[in-house]
Amino acid sequence: MCGIVGYTGPREAYPIIIKGLKRLEYRGYDSTGVALHNSDGLKIFKKKGKVAELEDAIIGKNLHATVGIGHTRWATHGEPSDRNAHPHRSAGGKLAMIHNGIIENYIQLKQELTNKGYIFTSETDTEVLLNFIEEIRKNNQCYLEEAVRVALKRVTGAYVILILDEDNPDTIIAARKGSPLVIGVAKGEHFLGSDASPMLEYTKEVVYVNDYELAIVKPDQLILKNLGNEKITPYVQKLDLELAAIEKGGYDHFMLKEIFEQPQTIYDCLRGRLDAEAGTITMSGIQQYTEQIVNANRIIMVACGTSWHAGLVAEYIFEELCRINVEVEYASEFRYRNPVINKGDVIIAISQSGETADTLVAIENAKQKGAIILGVVNVVGSSIARTSHGGAYTHAGPEIGVASTKAFTAQLAVLTMIALKIGYIKGTISEERYRHLLNELQQIPEKAAWTLKHSGKIKELAEKYKDARDFLYLGRGYNFPVALEGALKLKEISYLHAEGYPAAEMKHGPIALVEKTLPVVFVATRDAWHEKVISNMQEIKARKGKVVAVITEGDKTSEQLSDDVMIVPEADEIVAPMLSVVPLQLLAYYIGVAKGYDVDKPRNLAKSVTVE
Repeated sequence: MCGIVGYTGPREAYPIIIKGLKRLEYRGYDSTGVALHNSDGLKIFKKKGKVAELEDAIIGKNLHATVGIGHTRWATHGEPSDRNAHPHRSAGGKLAMIHNGIIENYIQLKQELTNKGYIFTSETDTEVLLNFIEEIRKNNQCYLEEAVRVALKRVTGAYVILILDEDNPDTIIAARKGSPLVIGVAKGEHFLGSDASPMLEYTKEVVYVNDYELAIVKPDQLILKNLGNEKITPYVQKLDLELAAIEKGGYDHFMLKEIFEQPQTIYDCLRGRLDAEAGTITMSGIQQYTEQIVNANRIIMVACGTSWHAGLVAEYIFEELCRINVEVEYASEFRYRNPVINKGDVIIAISQSGETADTLVAIENAKQKGAIILGVVNVVGSSIARTSHGGAYTHAGPEIGVASTKAFTAQLAVLTMIALKIGYIKGTISEERYRHLLNELQQIPEKAAWTLKHSGKIKELAEKYKDARDFLYLGRGYNFPVALEGALKLKEISYLHAEGYPAAEMKHGPIALVEKTLPVVFVATRDAWHEKVISNMQEIKARKGKVVAVITEGDKTSEQLSDDVMIVPEADEIVAPMLSVVPLQLLAYYIGVAKGYDVDKPRNLAKSVTVE
């Protein structure tokens, strides 16, 4: 959840670390800090708040150093404060450490250390781990890397740690389990980060560190070892990512930029895979497992948050086109429920980051039971991508805004292609329907661009409804998960209570909430359920509720029943969610902006949930 940066080499470390922390601030922003080794020794500067507040606080300090580590925090153990901010210094004063993750058995370790006379200055599990490492080094008179290796064998939980040692000024010791770590490789220098964004302008060559691996990083040397002290040859990969992709590009916020990127990101997702004219879908990461998917009795989709909503849409699509039973599970529940998994079941893990902790553990458990694991992820080289047997990248590019937007539509594009491919091979979809849907899917980028071009009035709607206390989002069929996603976006960005519900279930409880001050947002595009949705809209109007509807262009009936409308072009109901979600993303964005919130960094949230 936190963002980590490290550098060792000939350059000034502080500017590199600060710039990297700003790029990783979407991962956590309640406190930040840096540790630098310079002529004054090992210096730590940290402060509650955002990176800019730390910068202001340390103006005039001696920041000269060619090695350093930095951290931006999303609090788990201990409230956001200066003393709980990272880096932490060991009791002996020689070590400084930053940490992303949770040490689950820290209470036991803390008690052991307290009994030995250690006094703790923070409430964090990180300080406990650091002092545990120091205690092992002191008792065993061993090198730091050996102390880290011994300590991590006792640790339960998830971690990426970076450690500086005052007695070894050019070296960073790093290790990971369950949280991402990327090491950038350049001539005479190395960069470390939670993702590749801090190092993009310096190198395109990176090493993705695996679980249970430890790295000894010097300016001109990178040594990887496992916890058994066996050396591992680093696998250097080339980044296919440009610096412009992680900049705002003239937009006020990353979220708005990413909403407007969707025509291009959906196109990139389809490009090279879908050829409507030839009637083909080519997905190399799926191809070798098509037989298992075709013959599967069950597909289980595991995901969290927005990705879970994409799975719900895909459930409708797969069952319609492939006639395979589909279950969609919250990864956090699936991993603990002792689910029944049979050999040959297909598990589709959906995750933007590819590092979501619950999803990762869920698929690891399912893999041990003989399931086929397919990953639908955005980040190349991520843990879920490497754990899966096969799958498909979404090619949505970096998503910096915490509230996911373009990742959702790209996930739907990938999942729809998989369903079409399997349904066609299986013979559960006719040639005519298959060709029609290929054409419909191919037109989505152009139609998404049309939707954005005609979205000007949504900003006015945001001003009109920003002071509402509650929102109700309703939809049927493919549009029910879209309603859930619209409600989630509003909650994330504007901090307003919003509830998504199947429109047909409205009369089983939620209709009691309806009054003249309640905006009811319908996802009411033309589909097989449209007449039923019209009836639901009439029921809301009869009770003086405010009807705000996402409707298909030219739908006069829905427009007449609505107080306000947001328009999308005509599209087959199977691909329509990629369009109908776009106005809901914009509505949430503009309401959040109108209320004066930082929509890129909503309170209490982090982009990648790498801890439970």
